[in-house]
Amino acid sequence: MPDPETVTAAIATNVRAQRAHRGLTLDALAARSGVSRGMLVQIEQCRTNPSVSTLTRIADALGVTVARLVEVSDTPVVRVVHASDVVTLWRSDKGGSARLLVGSDAPAILELWDWTLAGGEFHDGDAHPAGTREMLTILEGELTLSVYGHSHVVARDEAVLFSADRPHRYANEGTEPLRFIMVVTEPRETLDQ
Repeated sequence: MPDPETVTAAIATNVRAQRAHRGLTLDALAARSGVSRGMLVQIEQCRTNPSVSTLTRIADALGVTVARLVEVSDTPVVRVVHASDVVTLWRSDKGGSARLLVGSDAPAILELWDWTLAGGEFHDGDAHPAGTREMLTILEGELTLSVYGHSHVVARDEAVLFSADRPHRYANEGTEPLRFIMVVTEPRETLDQ
């Protein structure tokens, strides 16, 4: 796995490059993403390690995946992501984690995640852009997925598909560890300048 300094440097380079490629000013990206101009400056100058929520908002505003922003090197035609290169973007004190295994932003935004939640742990997901869908399969434990105030229990070896363009929660209401694989797909939109 790349060290945190390498990932932070990659984020700085990639955010700056994606913003420049689209001809966006820091102020324009701040307005689109809801991330302050000051925070964007800190990210682009490699002075902070942004949260998953912040990265998601920036990625959505740029029309790319979070994977594109944390990518340490250029993406070849075929990319094998070795275990040592997988990036953990969220980690809890209880042992939960969210590892971004691989992602692509062409022709649509697509991400593959490996999540673990300890017993009693949950993670609140922000609403993604309109049309975003998530597919999950449960490898261990039982997931309680809450979307729009409705909870759905998904057991081991089961799968679920839902619209992720609204706030949602992944929860492990049991005592055993929960592990699931998630695919996020988001329609690619042309950004106005």
